[in-house]
Amino acid sequence: MQRKFFLVVLALLIALPLVAQDLNVDQVIAKNIEARGGMAKLKAVKTLKATGKMMVGPGIEAPVTIYQSRPDQMRMEISVQGLTAVQAYDGKTGWALMPFQGKKDAEQMTADDLKEVQEQADIDGALVDYKAKGHKVELLGKDKVEGSDAYKVKLTRGNGDVEVIYIDADSFLEVKNEGKRTVRGTELETDTNIADYKEVDGLVVPFSFDSGAKGRPQRQKITVDKYEFNVPIEAKLFTMPPPAPAAATAPADKKEPAPANKPEDKPKTADKPKN
Repeated sequence: MQRKFFLVVLALLIALPLVAQDLNVDQVIAKNIEARGGMAKLKAVKTLKATGKMMVGPGIEAPVTIYQSRPDQMRMEISVQGLTAVQAYDGKTGWALMPFQGKKDAEQMTADDLKEVQEQADIDGALVDYKAKGHKVELLGKDKVEGSDAYKVKLTRGNGDVEVIYIDADSFLEVKNEGKRTVRGTELETDTNIADYKEVDGLVVPFSFDSGAKGRPQRQKITVDKYEFNVPIEAKLFTMPPPAPAAATAPADKKEPAPANKPEDKPKTADKPKN
């Protein structure tokens, strides 16, 4: 009897890992949403403000502020040496202001940059309501990320872009993202490592992002210091500003006309001496 009981328990123990792995893609996504705080709390967030710092060079940090507002608006500001660069999307138009390049006026983004900022404007993330957004997903199995198992979810966006999202098999939080982006006409494979999750107002959010192109030493590192949810954000922050007015030219000083020269008196003729 004891032997049979032991065999049953052993069979269950062997089967448990198999059951844990036997999740379909929608179940993995559902667990990811739950791990982040649940659908209700995610949907309750109408605006988001994140402040932190970005590494812009060896040992050089720059303050960064990110604003997001439903349904799909975003703005990112980076300040360096008194100048502030801006990237923003108002739901239709993507624009950027780059004073570091000597540009004083905002300019519309290229098509490639616009796609990227549209993705960043999704306050919930691509996996939430992915069908309604026109995306497709596929589970590619598991892989190791920093020594831990992670589910590989292939996301095909409605615009055709493809990326792979790695979701930790224990925490069910996103830990890595791989994709492709075009920079100045060149397609690059990129990856982003996502870490340092903490709970803020009932939501579990990452405080560390490390991204860059594969095979290149340059990395963009953002550390978030503070998240604020449902704070007032003015809509004009996302709107592309008009060109700065041209500097007014000071009118030239009017010169008073020189006084007319008076005709000089003719010199008097000396009297001739009398004989």
